[in-house]
Amino acid sequence: AGDSIMEAADAGLDLAVTITEHIPVHDVMRAVTYAQIRDCTIIGPNCPGLLSPGEISMGIMPAHLATRGPVGVISRSGTLTYEVVHELTRAGIGQSTIIGIGGDPIIGQTFADALDRFADDPQTKAVVILGELGGNLEEEGARSADIPVVAFIAGTTAPAEKRMGHAGAIVTGGEGDAKAKIARLRDIGVPVADRLSEIPALIREVL
Repeated sequence: AGDSIMEAADAGLDLAVTITEHIPVHDVMRAVTYAQIRDCTIIGPNCPGLLSPGEISMGIMPAHLATRGPVGVISRSGTLTYEVVHELTRAGIGQSTIIGIGGDPIIGQTFADALDRFADDPQTKAVVILGELGGNLEEEGARSADIPVVAFIAGTTAPAEKRMGHAGAIVTGGEGDAKAKIARLRDIGVPVADRLSEIPALIREVL
């Protein structure tokens, strides 16, 4: 899979979506760096891909849950993505583009990268970021975002000192705990939903 990413970059592709799980970390580090040098954007690995309703689907997202609209979605989790898109669609709130960035320790596009792209997209007026315990990518992205953001962080009930779910969902040195992450997001003014069902109402407020 790592070789395939580098092959895509060598072929001159602008974008490679990598849904593959369990690529060795060293392979990902080498492949993503190689692609960046060649101006090839990598989404993933270990992700559901991307979907712009009515326009393009690259990956494994269930397109029938989505509808066209002004809200972007960025997520580390595939299943959470589908649930939130379904909640938004049921509430009459369409989506511009949905991006699953992946749950591995090393990924091509971060929340900050995707938020920069959404800020430059005239169709997108607000973005939902769906994170989880482990790391600080959510805070980094939200802190620098030039577009309204609403967040949900999974993992508040995870036992302390346990690795949960994705390979990137690791709490180390007190960093990345879900409850602390939620507190930091709220400190910088980001509305954080306690339940997925609250996201449509929060999006309506920021819109």
